[in-house]
Amino acid sequence: MRKKVYFLLAFFMLPLLTMAQTKVDASEIIAKINRGEAVNYKNAEITGDLDMTKLKNMKLKKEKGNEDSKEYISTVTAPITFENCTFKGDVLAYFNPDSGINIVNQTNEVYNTNFEKEVRFENCTFEEATAFKYSEFEEKVSFAGSSFDEEALFKYTEFEKSADFSKAEFRDAANFKYVTFPVVPNFKGAQFNENADFKYAKFEKGIDLQQATFNGLANFKYTEFSDAANLKGTRFNGSTDFKYTKLGNRSVDLSDLQQKSK
Repeated sequence: MRKKVYFLLAFFMLPLLTMAQTKVDASEIIAKINRGEAVNYKNAEITGDLDMTKLKNMKLKKEKGNEDSKEYISTVTAPITFENCTFKGDVLAYFNPDSGINIVNQTNEVYNTNFEKEVRFENCTFEEATAFKYSEFEEKVSFAGSSFDEEALFKYTEFEKSADFSKAEFRDAANFKYVTFPVVPNFKGAQFNENADFKYAKFEKGIDLQQATFNGLANFKYTEFSDAANLKGTRFNGSTDFKYTKLGNRSVDLSDLQQKSK
């Protein structure tokens, strides 16, 4: 009888154990990346900083006429997949040691990370800094359903193929300044709680912002749309800036873009 009770308890506890997140140290993931292995985690809690800016294949990028500064490039060569994971530390594909320090002690160095294969961070939670500034993504990228507790830094990021941010929640600033999207990026159902910066961004095929919500500043100043933006059901609860925004060769404002979406 006692064995049956233990069996039943174990049986009913199994779903809870399955749902619980397994703790994984970020150093374990970096080791896999350095070995060129595919990264695939589901229902995991990632502890420590996932710093991909100083991989074993890191190289100095040489540029003529800029000897005083150094840019180091690391490359993730295998696919990366995280599903329903929580990142307790920073997730870095960009690092500038000079950020926030006295100008006298500057190193004039910057560390960037590029990705050769598909990258997926789906239904994940980023509790600390997230930086993909200047990163180059050669394949599809997905942050669908993920939430960013701090600034989501994608300034100057290069997306060569599709980028999916559908139903993502940006609880702090979302920085997509100077980003060129060659394929329609998916921001359907995304929520921007603070400053959403798309200033100088270029949408070569348009953008899907259906049912998205902007609670802070929606900054599309100097943004260029080669095709119409899909703004069906999009809510702008905060201030907006569409000054010098263009659709093709014509200057447009928010009302023009909304009219095109009907």
